Parts: sequence; C-alpha cells; structure tokens
Amino acid sequence: MTLLQIGPHAVQPPVVLAPMAGITNAPFRTLCREFSGGKGLFVSEMITTRALVERNEKTMQLIHFDETEKPRSIQLYGVDPDTVGKAARMIAEEDLADHIDLNFGCPVPKVTRKGGGSALPYKRNLLRSILREAVANAGALPVTMKMRKGIDDDHITYLDAGRIAAEEGITAIALHGRTAAQHYGGTADWDAIARLKEHVPEIPVLGNGDIWSADDAQRMMRETGCDGVVVGRGCLGRPWLFGDLVAAFEGTGTYAQPTLKEVAAVMLRHATLLGEWIGDETRGVIDFRKHVAWYTKGFSIGSEMRRSLAVTSSLDELDALLSELDLDQPWPVGADGPRGRTSGRNRVVLPDGWLDDPYDCAGVDADAELDTSGG
Repeated sequence: MTLLQIGPHAVQPPVVLAPMAGITNAPFRTLCREFSGGKGLFVSEMITTRALVERNEKTMQLIHFDETEKPRSIQLYGVDPDTVGKAARMIAEEDLADHIDLNFGCPVPKVTRKGGGSALPYKRNLLRSILREAVANAGALPVTMKMRKGIDDDHITYLDAGRIAAEEGITAIALHGRTAAQHYGGTADWDAIARLKEHVPEIPVLGNGDIWSADDAQRMMRETGCDGVVVGRGCLGRPWLFGDLVAAFEGTGTYAQPTLKEVAAVMLRHATLLGEWIGDETRGVIDFRKHVAWYTKGFSIGSEMRRSLAVTSSLDELDALLSELDLDQPWPVGADGPRGRTSGRNRVVLPDGWLDDPYDCAGVDADAELDTSGG
C-alpha cells in the first residue's frame, strides 16, 4: 500500500477528506474517522485568513478539533499575502493545527470575484507571494494546497502553479481535474492529474474529482500515478466510504452495503453530533437537513417522507420518522453514483481586468479578504 507523507505525518491509506463548506465540520469528520478507524487525513471547512486573524467567533468554533483528531488539518483561504502569513503564524504559534492546506480551488462567485479560490493561480506572482508567506510563517507545520486546472479552457494554470508550489516549499498539491468554469459538471480530467505528477515529481500530487467509490480511488491512482486521493462529494451521505477505502488499500474485508436501518442509525448519530457541537439540538437537526437526501438516495421511502425528514427540528421527531420507514431494505443497487452539486459550465465571476495580465497583482490587497469562514 502506498504511503503518503505530508511533512512529518504519514497518511495511510493515502486518502484525504476534501474540505467542503457546511459539511466537513467536526461532527462529520468524527463520523468519517470512526468508519476509517482513524486512518486517513480529514480537513476542516475553509477558514478565511482575515476572520481567523480577527478571531471571528464563528471561525474560532470552526477550528475546534476533537481531542482524538490527529493530525489536525485546517484549510485556509486568503488573497492578501500578509494576512495569509499572519494566519499561518497564528496557527503555528498557538498550536491550532498540525497541517495547513491552502484553498485555490473554490469556484463560487463570492470567492472568485475577490480574486480568490480558483481565480487566484492565474496571477502567478501573487500565488508565489502567498505561498512564500504561508511557508515562512508556518514554522514546522507542513503547508499543502488544493487547486483546479484553471479558470476555464482558455486560462489553464495548474502546471505553472504546480511548479511555483514546488519551488516555494509546498509539501503536497491536490488537483481537482476541472476548471472553475466547469464547477462540478461534466467529467473530471484525470489526465491532467497525471500530467501534474510528471511535472512536479519531487512532491506528492493528490487527485480529486469523480471518486464515488473505493474502486474509483484505486483506479485513479493506477491511471494517473498520483500519490493519493482527495474525496469530496463521494462521501456525502456516505461517511462509511472511508472504511471502504481502508479495506481497498489494505486488501482486507468487503465494502459496506448498509441496510436502511443501519443508515438511519448513522443519520441519527450525525444529527446528534451536530447538536452537541453547536450546543443546541434544534439548530443541529436543522443543520442536518441538507444531508437527508444524500443518506436516503436510492432507498424507497416516498417523496412525502423525504420532505418530512427534511423539515425535522428535533431528534425525537427525526427518530420517529425514521422508525416509520421499511428499515429492512437492503443497500440499493446503483446508489453509489454522483451526489451533491452537478452544475455544468458557468461564467466565472472575476475582478475587473483580472485576465489582462497573468503577473500584475495591482489592486489585490487586504480589502479583498473575505471576513467569514465556511465557504
């Protein structure tokens, strides 16, 4: 089995939970770790550097890690090199995490219109400055980055960005095989992952995109030569996928095919953990609602029941509704397909004149930083 080394941290199997806004909070990471037996690397939701430096209350909650969570991984979003550097130094000096990942892959308009996320690698000098500040201020903590192929098919950046990252001391790179314009539509370009691995053989390259099963993860590694995989939408409503990944890479056991009764138990636990983490049962159950469709995909429960489950506001109500289902249903055939956002090509919202010069960074400063975390 391949060993993925992220600085001092051995990640075995070479599997990483992708940061997802509103999803990869402490409760969801707990579920995934439980199914994996603690194996793998699990990254927090996106944390904005400005909000962290200013000690925003919501942000400080988002960087809470369970005491059993090792290594602790934080993903940072930033546009201003100085602010990114301050955030990295804060994490290192205050022992807030064991690993820093930098977000250059988010395609949502509120991020790209500020020049951040998947828009930023187009500005080569700005990217270099941010990476340099992050690495210089992180001390002994390893710094990695996640990115996309580019803004669109006419503005591909991943090979240049990969070379800059290797030169600036980035420990590993994850590549989502789509452009920002593609969002989550179409098919991920795994060939681009292979090309990036050939381009920067000196550091680990992780592949991301269209991993819906453990078999997909192994196939990606075989076909691209990448050093590990990053799993995002594939684990929505499927936290046991990380158990499947361990079984696949270690060559032991079989994949999980839970009955609806077993899925219902995970759903109730997930909602319970959210309530405990938030400190309010009702808010926890409300936050859980977005997960209902993912957990129940493929099962025969009826549209009316799906709607009822998606508007619950207490654990007792959720438990009562789940108990009304035909819980003996086996795992449905074909339930492992795509989940989550599948939107196709979109116009990427960028700052005025962003594409005029791939090196000029004028006008990008601390004012471009987002002030709230979570994506």
